[in-house]
Amino acid sequence: MSFSSVNRNEKLKQMSSEIYDLVVIGGGITGAGIALDAVTRGMKVAVVEMQDFAGGTSSRSTKLVHGGLRYLKQFEVKMVAEVGKERAIVYENAPHVTTPEWMMLPIHKGGTFGKFSTSVGLRVYDYLAGVKRQERRKMLSVSEATKREPLVKKDGLKGAGYYVEYRTDDARLTLEIIKKAVEKGADFINYVKADRFTYDKKKVSGIEAVDQISGESYTILGRKVINAAGPWVDQVRNKDYSKNNKQLQLTKGVHLVIDQSVFPLKQALYFDTPDGRMMFAIPRDGKAYVGTTDTFYGTEKDTANPKMTEEDRQYILDSIRYMFPDVKVTEKEVESSWAGVRPLIFEEGKDPSEISRKDEIWEHDSGIITIAGGKLTGYRKMAEHVVDLAAKRLKEETKQSFDSCKTVKLTLSGADFGGSANFKTFIEQKGREAVQFGLTETEGKKLAAFYGSNADKLFTLAHAAKGMDLEAPMNPVLYAEVVYAIQEEMTVKPVDFFIRRTGRLFFDINSVQREKEAVLKLMKKLLNWDEETYRAYQEELENEIHDAVIPVS
Repeated sequence: MSFSSVNRNEKLKQMSSEIYDLVVIGGGITGAGIALDAVTRGMKVAVVEMQDFAGGTSSRSTKLVHGGLRYLKQFEVKMVAEVGKERAIVYENAPHVTTPEWMMLPIHKGGTFGKFSTSVGLRVYDYLAGVKRQERRKMLSVSEATKREPLVKKDGLKGAGYYVEYRTDDARLTLEIIKKAVEKGADFINYVKADRFTYDKKKVSGIEAVDQISGESYTILGRKVINAAGPWVDQVRNKDYSKNNKQLQLTKGVHLVIDQSVFPLKQALYFDTPDGRMMFAIPRDGKAYVGTTDTFYGTEKDTANPKMTEEDRQYILDSIRYMFPDVKVTEKEVESSWAGVRPLIFEEGKDPSEISRKDEIWEHDSGIITIAGGKLTGYRKMAEHVVDLAAKRLKEETKQSFDSCKTVKLTLSGADFGGSANFKTFIEQKGREAVQFGLTETEGKKLAAFYGSNADKLFTLAHAAKGMDLEAPMNPVLYAEVVYAIQEEMTVKPVDFFIRRTGRLFFDINSVQREKEAVLKLMKKLLNWDEETYRAYQEELENEIHDAVIPVS
C-alpha cells in the first residue's frame, strides 16, 4: 500500500519528516523519469505533484512515442537521432503501453513532402534513429497507398511513405514509470502544491507545500530541488530569488475522437492540412482520433484546464474533410476531445509549429535545477542529463557519490514478461488463466494487454468482487480496476480514474456515462468521503465530460 490513496495522508506526514537527496516538483513524465533514474542510482527521492500524476501535458499529447520525422525538415538532426533511439528503448521497457504503429505519409502534388524528399528523408530517419530492419521505411505506389487507406484523398496522390511510429497511452506510461520508482523506494504524492522554497544561506533546502485536498501545509526538505513542472516551470521559477532570462512559450494542441462507424479509418496517417501543417489520424479501439492543432496559449489563461474551442474543432474537421473527402463528419459526430499545453522554450518571431521541441537544463544561483521543454519520447534521456548534473552537484557539496544511469534496460512496472517478443504469448496465457478467476478469456486478455504483468492483481480483485454486496452493482472487472487504481496507483478522484488511469473519458465516453454513478459510490465507500466531497467530485466529473464534448466559443 506504499502507493495507495487510502494512506495518502500518512505518506505526506512521513515525507515531511525525511531529508531527501532530491525533491522533484512535477509528477508528469519528466518528473517521474527523473525520480526513477535517481532512485536507481541510490538517491533518496520525493516527488510532489499539484494535480494528479500526468494531469498536465503528460495525459494530453498525441499519444505517440515518435521519433520526430518532421524535425528533419528543421535540420534538428541531433534531436531526431536521440529521440529516435529513445523510442526503441521506451518500447522495450514497456511493451504493454507502447505498440508499433505503421504510419502512412501520403504524398500529394504540391504537398509538404515530395516523393524524392520523402524517400530520402525516411532513409536518413532510419539511419539516425537506428530503426530495426523489419521496421525500416517503405515507399508505396498510389494503388498500394489507397489499398491501405481507401479514404485518403485520390486527387493529386503520387504515392506514400510508410514507416513505424509507436502508439502509447501517455498517462499509463507515466504511471508505470512512477510505480517502478515507488517499487525502488521513491516517494510520490499527488495534489500537493510546492508553494515556496526554503533556504539555508541562500541555497535551496527544500519546499513548503500545501495539500490541495486538506489545505494543510508541510515542509519537505531536500539537498537538491528539481523543477520539472512542465507548463508551470516559469511559475515555479518565479518563487525563487534567482532565475535566468529564458522563458517558456506555451502552445495548445487539441485532438478529436470520432467513432469508426462515422470515420472508418483503417490506417494511421500523418497528413497535410489545408494551411500546410501536418496532422495525425490514428485508429484506436474502434475510434479514430485526429490532431493536433498548434496555437499560442497565453500565460494569462488557465494552464491547468485548457479547453477545445469552436475554432479548434472546426480546424480539425476541415483538415479531415481535406484529406478524407468521402468522410462526412460533422461536429455532432465528435464523441470526445482533449486539449493540452506544450511547454516550449521561447524563440523570438517563430510560429507555434516552428518552435523547437528541444529541452534545456537551467541552474539557478540558489541551487535549484530546472528542466524545460522536451518531448515525451525523450523523457528517459532528459532524466539522465538532469540526474547527472544533480549527482555532480551533490558530490561537490556533500562528497556523496552515486552510480551512473541504470534505466536503459530497466523494465517498467507491468512489463515483467520477458520483453516485447513475448508479449503476445503472455496475453494468450493470461486469457486462459483468467477463466480460473471467473472471468472470460476475452476479459483476461484485455486486462493483460492494458496492465501487463500487474493483471494478476486485477484477476484476484475481480474474483473477490463476485457475490459482493455493493451499493451500486458493477461488473467485477470494473470493480477490480477501481480498487487497483486506489490501492496501487494513488487515485484520489473519479476524474483521475476515468481520464488518467483508464482513458475512458477520451476513448469510451459512453461507458463513463454508464459507470460513473457506480464508480463514485464505490470510491466514496473505499476512501470514506463525506457527502460534500462526493458532490464536489461528482460535479468535477460532470464538468470534464461536458468540456470533452462541448467547445467554448
